[in-house]
Amino acid sequence: MNPNSTSPIESCIAFVKKTLAGAEGGHDWFHIERVWKNAKLIASGEECDLEVVELAALLHDIADSKFHGGDEEIGPRKAREYLTAARIDSKKANHIVAIIENVSFKGGHNARNHSSIELDIVQDADRLDAIGAIGIARTFNYGGFKNRAIYDPSIAPNLNMTKEEYKKSTAPTINHFYEKLLLLKDLMNTESGKRIAEQRHQYMEGFLNQFYNEWNGQS
Repeated sequence: MNPNSTSPIESCIAFVKKTLAGAEGGHDWFHIERVWKNAKLIASGEECDLEVVELAALLHDIADSKFHGGDEEIGPRKAREYLTAARIDSKKANHIVAIIENVSFKGGHNARNHSSIELDIVQDADRLDAIGAIGIARTFNYGGFKNRAIYDPSIAPNLNMTKEEYKKSTAPTINHFYEKLLLLKDLMNTESGKRIAEQRHQYMEGFLNQFYNEWNGQS
């Protein structure tokens, strides 16, 4: 083996870091790195293709549709272009792209057209980064990025949005907890994911209780 050669994972990390330089703080390299670490943690307790898990985690947000005019094809397309250029085995590449196509929440209306333990792992890893302390930070960071109100008591959360309504929503940031974040605990796939999500879910509930107390001038 050439001692100067890099592994497929190392090469992918370098590509993702370069591609996402300057990205919005909740969808930057550090988000990818956390999801990648979560995925490896969950995968350690599962029978799976670890390389598929790692590459899918690293590439899952290489071009998030939110930042590309709602184009849901651009992420899978960019991932496939990279995998082809990196000469990843075509069967693995197809699996990785299928994971990327199916990993997102999209208002809870994203019916999966692929099933594998690797998808379960990457989806759980991504969802874990959307809840807990990091999830709270990311949610308010994105809300500020989109110039949304923090909270408006006159605007109730919409729990029955269509996929398109979810994508176009401009609701206050607090509403997003009810429209997505608090729903994720019960959507986890793996036992490890469920266990970690439970603690992070409780943390968010505590945050919301504190938020409303402070909003209403209560101790």
